[in-house]
Amino acid sequence: MRLLHLPLALALFLACRTLPDSAARVVTDPHSFARPNQVRVTHASLALALDFEKREARGAVELTLRRFERSAELILDTDALTIEEVTGANDTPRRWSLGGEVEHLGRPLTIQLHEGDERVRIRYRTSAGTKAMQWLSPAQTAGGVQPFLFTQGQSILTRSWIPLQDSPGVRVTYDARIRCPEGLTALMSAERLGRDAHGAWCFRLEQAVPPYLIALACGQLAFRPLSARCGVWAEPGVVERAHAELGDTEQMVQAAEQLFGPYRWGRYDVLVLPPSFPYGGMENPTLTFATPTILAGDKSLVALVAHELAHSWSGNLVTNATWGDFWLNEGFTTYCENRIMEVLYGRERAATERVLEIGELEKELATLEPWQELLCLSLDGRSPEEASTGVPYTKGALFLTRLEQVAGREHWDAFLRGYFGRHAFHSITTQVFLDDLRRELPAAFSALDVSAWTTQPGLPADAPRPHTQQLAAVDAQLAAYATGSDPSALAAAGWSTQQWLRFLRGLPGGLTAEQMAALDSAFGFTRSGNSEIVCQWLELAIRHGYSPADERLEEFLRDVGRRKFLRPLYTALVAVSPERARALYALNRARYHPVATGTLDGIVGASG
Repeated sequence: MRLLHLPLALALFLACRTLPDSAARVVTDPHSFARPNQVRVTHASLALALDFEKREARGAVELTLRRFERSAELILDTDALTIEEVTGANDTPRRWSLGGEVEHLGRPLTIQLHEGDERVRIRYRTSAGTKAMQWLSPAQTAGGVQPFLFTQGQSILTRSWIPLQDSPGVRVTYDARIRCPEGLTALMSAERLGRDAHGAWCFRLEQAVPPYLIALACGQLAFRPLSARCGVWAEPGVVERAHAELGDTEQMVQAAEQLFGPYRWGRYDVLVLPPSFPYGGMENPTLTFATPTILAGDKSLVALVAHELAHSWSGNLVTNATWGDFWLNEGFTTYCENRIMEVLYGRERAATERVLEIGELEKELATLEPWQELLCLSLDGRSPEEASTGVPYTKGALFLTRLEQVAGREHWDAFLRGYFGRHAFHSITTQVFLDDLRRELPAAFSALDVSAWTTQPGLPADAPRPHTQQLAAVDAQLAAYATGSDPSALAAAGWSTQQWLRFLRGLPGGLTAEQMAALDSAFGFTRSGNSEIVCQWLELAIRHGYSPADERLEEFLRDVGRRKFLRPLYTALVAVSPERARALYALNRARYHPVATGTLDGIVGASG
C-alpha cells in the first residue's frame, strides 16, 4: 500500500481542511459565513406566500438548532433578503444584525441566542435581487396564460430566498407551507402532502439534504404517471410530449438500483420547466428540474435524466462538503450516468457519449487556467461557479473509469455500492474518498498515480479513451466530405444525435457560404428541432457568416435560457461582431436566469 504523495496531501489539506471538532463533524466552507461547529441548523420549517405581481415571497422560516457551544451566536447566510423580525423561545424577540456585503457571498445574519433557544423564527421577504428565484410572465411560458416561478439553489443561491446555513456541508430536513394564487400548483423537492384548510400546499422532506437542494416551482402544471413511483410534471401543452420522451424513467431507476443500491427518496418525478431554466437539469430530491431542450422526440437526449437520477446517489445521498470538492458530485454522477445508459441502451451508445464528452473537455482545457484543471480545488475568494467547467464532470468520471479498469468491474461495483452506503446522508471531502479507496481497494489505489488525477492539470496519460463504430462511421464520412464529396451523397441516414454532433464538430474550418448552404440543404440543420444539433450548427453559422441562419439564431437566443447553449453562441458572436452580440444580449438578458447572466455578462461585457 502506497501513502499519499506529499504534494497531494498538502493540496488536499489546504483545499479541503477539516475542523477537529468531532462532535460537530463539519468542514470549513469558504463560501459560507456560518459556524456550524458552534451552532448548526438541523431542520427548516418554511411558510411563504408567493406574490407574482410584486415578484416577491414573504413569510417566515423556523430553524431548529443543535448548539455545540451554548454561548455562541447563530450566524446564517443571506443575500438580498429583507429581515423583518427574529424571535426565539416563547416567541420573544431576539437581537440580530446584518453584516456588510461580501462579493459572491451576500451578508451574514447574526442572531444573539438565549440559553433556552432550540429554535428561532425569522420573518422576512425576498427582493428583486433574489438570484435564486426566477419569476416568469405568462408570455415566457408555453401556455402564455399564467405566470411561473422556479428556484435554482446551486451553488450558493438558496440564501437569497431562505436565510440559513447555505453550505453543502450542512444538511437539513425541512417542511413547507406555500400559498400561491388559485389556478397554480406549487411543487417542491419533497414529499407532497396536499393542501391544508387555508389552501396552502404542504410538503415534507425527512431525509437531510444540503440547502442547495431545497427547491420550489409554481405555475400552471399537469401530471402524467410513468410508473407507481415515477411521473412527469409540465405545463399542460408540454406534458404529453414530455411523457412520451421520458417513458424509460422507471427502467432507469431500476438499473441504477441494481448498480448502486436502493433508491432512498420515495418518488422520482421530473418537472419540465419553461425554457429559461439555466441548466440542463437540477437534481432536486424527489423532483428533478429539467429543461425542455431535452424533448427531441426520439429519446436521444435522455442521458440528462440518467444524469440527474444518478445524483440521487452521488450528490444528494453523498455530497461534496465544499464546492472545492465539486467533482465528488459531478464526476461520480457523470460516471454513474454512463453506466445507466450502458444498461438501457448498450455499450456502444454509452461509449459514444463518453467520446464526445472527452472531445469537449479537451477543447475546453485549452481555455482554462491551470488551477481550474484540478479535481480538488481551492476556491477561497472565488465564486463556486468558477468550478463549473467540464473538469469535475468528465475528468472526474474518467478517473473513476480508470479505477474501474484497474480494480475490475466486479470489485469496483462492490466498492461503489459500499461507498454510497457508508457515507449515505453525509457530506465528505476528496480526502475522505481517497482514504476510503485506499482502505477498500488498496491494490487499485497503489496502481494509479492518484496525484496526477487529483492535483495536476490536464488529463493523465492513462485516461481511458473508448472507441466506437458509430463515430468511426462518421469519421469516414468526414474524410469523404473533405475530399470533395457532395453533402447529399454522404451515408448519413439514420445517424443518432451523437453522430451528428461528431460530424458538425469535425467539419473543416473556413467553410464558404455556399458550402454551409449545401450542408443545410442536405440535412436541414437550421430548422432542426434537436437543441444540441441546432446549437452546434448555429455556432458554425456565426463563425462562417451564414446569414440564412440569422433568424433561427435570434429565435434560439430568445427562447432558450440554458447556459450550456448560450455560452458558446455569445462567445462566437463576440468574436465575430461584438456590437451584434451586445445588441442581442441587451434584447434577451431579462429573460435569462441570474445563473446564466452571471456567466454571460463577462463574455459580452454587459451588466444589469
